[in-house]
Amino acid sequence: MKKTIFKFVQNQNSKKKLFTPGPASLLTENISSLEPCFGRGDQNYEKIEKEVLKRILNISGQKKIARLQGAASFALEVMISNFLYGKVLIIKTGVYSDRLNYMCKTSKHQFNYIKKIKYIKFEELDNITENFDWMIGCPVETSIGFRIPIRDLYKFKKKFKAKLALDATASIGLEQDHNLANVIGFSSCKGLFGLTGGAFVCFNDNPNNDIKSFNFNLANHLEKKMTGPYHAICSLYEVLKNYNDFSYAVKINKKIFLKKMKNFLNYDNYHQPNLCTLVNKKIKTKKNNIILYQSRADITGSVVCHLGEVHLKKKAKGKILDNLIIN
Repeated sequence: MKKTIFKFVQNQNSKKKLFTPGPASLLTENISSLEPCFGRGDQNYEKIEKEVLKRILNISGQKKIARLQGAASFALEVMISNFLYGKVLIIKTGVYSDRLNYMCKTSKHQFNYIKKIKYIKFEELDNITENFDWMIGCPVETSIGFRIPIRDLYKFKKKFKAKLALDATASIGLEQDHNLANVIGFSSCKGLFGLTGGAFVCFNDNPNNDIKSFNFNLANHLEKKMTGPYHAICSLYEVLKNYNDFSYAVKINKKIFLKKMKNFLNYDNYHQPNLCTLVNKKIKTKKNNIILYQSRADITGSVVCHLGEVHLKKKAKGKILDNLIIN
């Protein structure tokens, strides 16, 4: 059976090459662990979910986890609504921090726990002298292929005497130090290499906000009052057992791409995320089955993402990059 699935996956991946930020290329392990399942009274599924959530917690460095059905943006909106309050500092990096700013404003209007919002560029944080209750940002801003090491965010969090919330959508699993945050939100299909549809909020201490909403109240997800991301979780079961083998494919792809594009890079190594790379040239391809990433940001170059050979695990050698043309 597994050989049949392997051949099917290889065939599907040969039809399409991805340079997008997630989901990754299709994995045999995504499919081989799928099964009919239900969230209550299904002992085998409960075993799978327990193991998957345990492994995700280990990656996150947090103590508690809620699983939700939906995109990372849903997890982030739930995270913001349930955890953030008082004075909130949002770090401006691009399209995805703009989304955090919008979510915080919406939460402020809807639930009134957030009282004041300040939206500041990362480069301007040294000039800020006031304290905040919470600081929130994106360690990896995919829209411009830019990384802020979480340890740097942690230093500013301490300076501002704030708690730290992270949009970990593009950093989870692929970057270090998520344990330094107080709460993080992300999805199943980016750096975790699962199928789409699962979202997660990981945290150390329970939230203080009492959210009068069925879907936005974190407690309802913790108590499993609605359908969960059952099949997205199943798709992670075998993947997370050998997670380092899959993440290797991303990191080697990144390393080879940096070498190929060393004359066209926008940032130094310190600010390079593993997930993606911004170059100051337009990247094109002559093949119809190559899916390039179209950033929502107004950039003159291109962002190339490195999830297209994840299915090859440690056999990945960056050959997928031969499909790209510098304009």
